[in-house]
Amino acid sequence: MIDLGYSLSRRFPDPPQTDYRTADVRALRHDLFCGDVYIADTETDRELSTAWGWVPVLDFAWALCDIVEQLDTDPRGSRSARPIHAELDFTESTDRMLFERRFGWVDVAADWMPVEEAPLTFNHAALRREARDFLHDLIADLADMHEGLADNAAVWALQARFPRI
Repeated sequence: MIDLGYSLSRRFPDPPQTDYRTADVRALRHDLFCGDVYIADTETDRELSTAWGWVPVLDFAWALCDIVEQLDTDPRGSRSARPIHAELDFTESTDRMLFERRFGWVDVAADWMPVEEAPLTFNHAALRREARDFLHDLIADLADMHEGLADNAAVWALQARFPRI
């Protein structure tokens, strides 16, 4: 089972004058909602997590949904033996999360993992479902904390682009 989560940073708060209703995509993806994120395999009790405090958590959720769709470009889907690669790079560093899909399974690794450690492996369909659920749950949490965010047109478009499955 997949567990995706986040924590917001107290060291990097959002600017107090932010109007969340009109915040543009760049601000939503790169300037707001900083913290840490993790992806865990609850069956093996292993996780990949950041501990930097400055990762834009909405951008992580958004990028993860994009990546899961990018990994589904082969028309043969889960029958494809050809590996499909994607990466999520963290804007303020050289660190990356690496994704490889083959036969309906996705391996998730990171630059900061020890070389001898095996990647986390998830079913692609389950990862898609969990990534979208995480995105919607995160938006609901953030909208509860930040007045006007639920009325932001970019957030509406994001939720429409990646509906819950």
